[in-house]
Amino acid sequence: MAKKILIIRFSSIGDIVLASPVFRCVKKQLPDAEVHFLTKLSYKIVTAANPFIDKFFYYDDNMEDLVARLKAENYDHVIDLHNNIRSNKIKRILSRDTHTIDKLTFKKFLLTQLNIDVMPDRHITQRSLDTVVSLGVKDDGGGLDYFIGKEYELKRDDIPTGHLAGFIVIVIGATYFTKRFPVHKIIELCSKINHPIILLGGKEDAANGKIISDNDSVKIYNACGKFNISESADIIKKAKLVISNDTGMQYIACALKRPVIALWGGTSPDLDVEPYYGSNFLGNLQKPVYENVVLNLKCQPCSKYGLNKCPLENFNCMEKINVDGLVEKVKQKI
Repeated sequence: MAKKILIIRFSSIGDIVLASPVFRCVKKQLPDAEVHFLTKLSYKIVTAANPFIDKFFYYDDNMEDLVARLKAENYDHVIDLHNNIRSNKIKRILSRDTHTIDKLTFKKFLLTQLNIDVMPDRHITQRSLDTVVSLGVKDDGGGLDYFIGKEYELKRDDIPTGHLAGFIVIVIGATYFTKRFPVHKIIELCSKINHPIILLGGKEDAANGKIISDNDSVKIYNACGKFNISESADIIKKAKLVISNDTGMQYIACALKRPVIALWGGTSPDLDVEPYYGSNFLGNLQKPVYENVVLNLKCQPCSKYGLNKCPLENFNCMEKINVDGLVEKVKQKI
C-alpha cells in the first residue's frame, strides 16, 4: 500500500540543499509513496522545481492553520530533518511514526567551545539519510540536488559579453561576519586571478561587491543583489569554478557538480558540513573536485553557524589565509 510521508526542514538554503538526497531516495526507492515537504515560505524557491516532492506546505507564522491542514493528510511517517521546538511540536500534534535527525548538539558544543572533537565524521547529508533507513531507503550515492525552473535560466544578456566564454564565481556573502572572506582579501584575490569573475551575494552584499568590482570593472562583474537564488544557481551552473564562503551557494555548487574552493572562517568542515558530491560522482573523478581552505587554528570553529564578530577580535582564521596559495589552487582547478 502506498504510504504518505511528510519531510520537515524549515531552513536554511544550505541545509535544505544538504537534505535533498532524502527526497530523491525516498521517492525513487518507494515509488508508490506520496512525498510532502514542509519548509518556511521564504525558502519556497529552493525546492519549488524539485520533481521528487509531490506536495508542499509552507510555514509563515500560521501554525494553527498549518497543523490543521497537516492533520488532514493522515501521514504514515514524519521525517524530521530539523529537530527544533517547532518541528517537535508538529510531530507531537500529528502523533505519527517519526524519524528524527540527531543534531549532535552536545558534540558540536564540545568542538566549538572546548576544542574537543568527538564528531562522528559522518556528513550531515549522510545523517539525514540515516533517518529513512528504517523505511528501507538507502543512499544512492547521487549527491545533492538543486533544480532550476526554466523561468530562472540565464539569458545571454544577463552577464557581460566578456564573461560568456567562461568565468569564475566568487560568493562573497554569508549570514554572519565570521563566515565572510574579508573584502580586502577578495580584492587582492581578484587582482591576481587572470580570468573573468562574477561576484554573487544578496542585496546586502551589493555595496561590498561594488567596492570589489570598482577595482577592475571589466574583469569583475558585481551580480550581488541582481538575481534571486535560482537565477544565481544558474550562473553557478555555468561557472568554471566556484570560490565560496560557508554558505548555501557552496552547496548549490556541489549539487550542480561544479568545482568548489571552500573558504572556512568561524565554522569548519570538522562540523561534518564540508562540500558534498556523493560517492558516484567522486568515484568517477581523476582529481579532487573540491578543496577546503581552513587553517585549523585552535580557536576554529568558534561556533556552529557563525558569529557577528570574532571572539578574539583578530579574525585570524580568515585574515591569515594566503591569497597567493589560493591563486595556485584556482589555477589547478581551471
